[in-house]
Amino acid sequence: MKIAVIGGTGLIGSQVVEKLNAAGHQAVPHSKSTGVDVISSEGLDAAVAEADVVVNLTNSPTFDEASPAFFQTSMDNLLAAAHKAGVGHFVVLSIVGADQVPALDYYQAKVLQEKLLADGPIPYSIVRATQFMEFMDAAMSWTADGDTVRLPATPIQPIAADDVADEVAQVAVGAPVNGIRNIAGPEIFTLDELGRITLSHKGDHRTVVTDPTAGMFAAVRGDVLTDKDAHLAPTRYTDWLS
Repeated sequence: MKIAVIGGTGLIGSQVVEKLNAAGHQAVPHSKSTGVDVISSEGLDAAVAEADVVVNLTNSPTFDEASPAFFQTSMDNLLAAAHKAGVGHFVVLSIVGADQVPALDYYQAKVLQEKLLADGPIPYSIVRATQFMEFMDAAMSWTADGDTVRLPATPIQPIAADDVADEVAQVAVGAPVNGIRNIAGPEIFTLDELGRITLSHKGDHRTVVTDPTAGMFAAVRGDVLTDKDAHLAPTRYTDWLS
């Protein structure tokens, strides 16, 4: 298959390209650095020409109220170019529970992206993943202050980026789901617990304080970012840390 991976130079995209090419497909990475701009449409027609599948892994440059406009414009442009090129399958990566967190602009922007795809003219697959293990350091940095890291007790089910890339690559070469496939890590933690595990493993002596108002995940209610019925990836968090 010929697969155009838009956002193909990022954390997930670069691994998806590598895995698809290793499996014998022709996966081509596209991003601003390769001359493809999903907002201006520069380079889009050439990027998707003759592609059997488009995998869209682009992301909004911000996580605030500007993010819906990014996904609206980028999806409009990508869907138009892919439809004109006769692409038979369009894949996006989204977030488990995104539709259950109305207080976060970025999550609602991802829901908009999903809707635009589902309402569009191309057979599609939406892969929803839980929180990436690779983002734990960033999550702690948002609320770190001296010797203290404040984190809410939000349940999460972390998944390794490598496992996400495996799933996206498999979905891309399969038949369109025309729906959502949830993927998740094999274990559920509260975010504050995960912070303590992470700091302990790194020999970091800062203290994690449980604070239900701290950081972005304070806006999450209940266990909506987890899914015990999702397709479970193999990598456990402590193994990933090691």
